[in-house]
Amino acid sequence: MLGRRLYSTASRFITSAKPTNGFVGAIGNTPLIRINSLSKETGCEVLGKAEFMNPGGSVKDRAALFVVEDAERKGLIKPGGTVVEGTAGNTGIGLAHVCRAKGYKCVIYMPNTQSQEKIDLLRMLGADVRPVPAVPFDNPDNYNHQAKRFAESLSNAVWTNQFDNTANRQAHIETTGPEIWAQTNGKVDGFTCATGTGGTFAGTTRFLKEASEGRVKSFVADPPGSVIYSYVKSPGKELQRQGSSITEGIGQGRITANLQPDVDLIDDALCIPDSQTIAMLYRLLDEDGIYLGASSALNVAAAYEMAKILGPGKTIVTMMCDGAYRYQSRLFSRKWLESKGLVDAIPAHLQKYIALE
Repeated sequence: MLGRRLYSTASRFITSAKPTNGFVGAIGNTPLIRINSLSKETGCEVLGKAEFMNPGGSVKDRAALFVVEDAERKGLIKPGGTVVEGTAGNTGIGLAHVCRAKGYKCVIYMPNTQSQEKIDLLRMLGADVRPVPAVPFDNPDNYNHQAKRFAESLSNAVWTNQFDNTANRQAHIETTGPEIWAQTNGKVDGFTCATGTGGTFAGTTRFLKEASEGRVKSFVADPPGSVIYSYVKSPGKELQRQGSSITEGIGQGRITANLQPDVDLIDDALCIPDSQTIAMLYRLLDEDGIYLGASSALNVAAAYEMAKILGPGKTIVTMMCDGAYRYQSRLFSRKWLESKGLVDAIPAHLQKYIALE
């Protein structure tokens, strides 16, 4: 005789989603999570796109797939070829996964300022990782230029050029934007996130603006040390850098080809200091159980500010790009936080989460 049912409360966990076609088939269609603490405080629906639930662990899986498939369509790479990219980390991780799934070799040039967790993961995924000194884009030894030169020295190789390859932006016009629109039933009022390549922000903004006939407001978020905030506020007259940031993979010193077509769609800009980013990172962990990296925490902090600006009753969406596990040796280290002058930015009752020396 069968025993008593043990799954009477399980129906909310059951989905009708069918198996995906390998790794690449699992990219996208991430959940949109209501951030309860901020929604309750602001009277808005503050929603985060859970991009850390992509199979490679970040929003950059989307761009990685699109730039590789763009190269395939154009005949720039053939089976057994090599994909080369300059990346601060997550695009490289996405590319490493996609390359393994498709049978390509992967070479990554990256600034030597990136977290060890990212470097280790790339190598474990089989990528040839080449950390180089961090220098400005106009320096010929910038990691992007080195990646380009190396790809040009090989046969059957492509430099995917994530910053200025608009297949990156197209990924979000075709996937991220439509997903957000469907998940909110078209009732989104505001979108905000930071830019690195500009692909996520620009592509998602483009789709939401067109779908809503311009109703959706789009605020670009920017860390210290980036020029985007000054560019938007000037408007278009200044590219000023001030300070530096603990965030990785966001902030920019120029207007990329991915961002350029949609600059005129930006309604406002928000500059989020590291003190606000780190406080939000720890708050989300404590109050919502959401474990995010610094760039994602900056995005949520921007959504919080946008909610206060637009007022109660609005629906605000941002991108939760990746989880904190790729940065935990820094973000939860007292010694590292002290070196950045950020311990005091974390409320006393949340400092219990500083688990590492």
